[in-house]
Amino acid sequence: MNKRILVIDDDRDMCLLLNRFLTRNQFHVDEVSTGRKALAYLETSETDLILCDVRLDDMDGITLLAKIKEMIPSVPVIMITGYSDIRTSVKAMKLGAYDYVTKPLLPEEILITIQKALSQPAQASTVKQAAPVSEMENGRTPQQSAVHFVPGGQSASGNEKYIFGNTESFKKIIHQVKLVAPTNYSVIIYGESGSGKEAIANEIHKLSKRNAKPFVAIDCGALSKELAGSELFGHEKGAFTGALNQKVGSFELANGGTIFLDEIANLSYEIQVSLLRVVQERKMRRVGGVKDIELDVRIIIASNEQLWDATRTGKFREDLYHRFNEFSINVPPLRERREDIMLLAEHFLRQTNSELGKQVKGFSPDVEEVFKNYVWYGNLRELKNVVKRATLLTEGEKIELYTLPFEITHFSKLQFNESANQNSSPHDGEENGNSAGNFKFRETSLRKATIDAEYQMILDALKEANYNKSKAARILNIDRKTLYNKMSLYKELKNT
Repeated sequence: MNKRILVIDDDRDMCLLLNRFLTRNQFHVDEVSTGRKALAYLETSETDLILCDVRLDDMDGITLLAKIKEMIPSVPVIMITGYSDIRTSVKAMKLGAYDYVTKPLLPEEILITIQKALSQPAQASTVKQAAPVSEMENGRTPQQSAVHFVPGGQSASGNEKYIFGNTESFKKIIHQVKLVAPTNYSVIIYGESGSGKEAIANEIHKLSKRNAKPFVAIDCGALSKELAGSELFGHEKGAFTGALNQKVGSFELANGGTIFLDEIANLSYEIQVSLLRVVQERKMRRVGGVKDIELDVRIIIASNEQLWDATRTGKFREDLYHRFNEFSINVPPLRERREDIMLLAEHFLRQTNSELGKQVKGFSPDVEEVFKNYVWYGNLRELKNVVKRATLLTEGEKIELYTLPFEITHFSKLQFNESANQNSSPHDGEENGNSAGNFKFRETSLRKATIDAEYQMILDALKEANYNKSKAARILNIDRKTLYNKMSLYKELKNT
């Protein structure tokens, strides 16, 4: 009899993807979009495994996990999230989650996790060892610690999990990291999504005098306006509806160490005001609290857009920007340091071989050529996921073209063109099938029309959302990382 899996996720596309893939792999799949529907389902139906998103419209996924474990403690639950957060992952494990995985999901990888969970004895899924204190303080779960990276040679802190690149641009970054790490300067790290900003922030922490204290990373883009204050500064019991217990915020967790605020421009104006007080006075107050808490925290922030430009549009407070702008680092996208692509790919191959117990020895010449010519919209994150997928599918000694995703092999139809041209549309000014921008397309007119339409839809959504990318992604019914990847593509086409 086919095993039954319950998918709890309000992302319709994600449910559809999982349903199709798992059904093809001989599972029976049921879907619900809210926590309440999930609990109602479990009262009347049985399931062998649950895939549960951390963020649901009506209920926090961790709260739902606790309720599920009270009802059916023996059923393994795999938590899914769009961003890895140490406190959430540790709490999920303590509550009995079998595993905690991050989007974008690799279908083959999630299949292995599901198969392992279903093969475990029933009691094994009810007890999960919390992460060791040393790893929790560094802001990672044990699984994340094994695969987290800073790009290219070994890291400056001597951590073998990290590598650095050999291009001149990245050697400059290494030098900057070594210079600023021993100071208490606030640092702004600029770079595209997936380019390794968090890993560079962690490297600064490792080389600082605070390295024995916690490193806490927060994705500001994933924080709702209503809960951002509680997440960052904590709250007192009864501070608002649903505040049943006192909560320690991220700044308190990082006290004595370093806090990393990724995509900081997504924070609301009200939270920026509270953050300014923290930076100026080195003290904070929990939501609903009356007592100030002294703080000794180094703040590193990151953004994929220039914060100075954001101050001009009123999106980011200028006084807060100047407080943070003591030192800045610009991380180049992977397509601008092509010499590092195979170095990084081989590093990720070694990691994946270790994880899967395989002995894939390298990449075929054709794969190397494709890797070097692809633009890597998702940067290091995309490269890592591609290598993991290819390693899983490889049966011989070398990774071959057939193991690569369609969008990468399809990119061989695009020819890189160094001459840049700015136009109002990705295809304005085309002649003989060649597009404006950095690429020459050998595509049909239907394909060009599709790209133009998608480009315009994204532009309209950004305008409607006042250029808030998280809100624009919701309007377009896609996740934020997909939006960033799409914007990166059109940035290349338009060279803007």
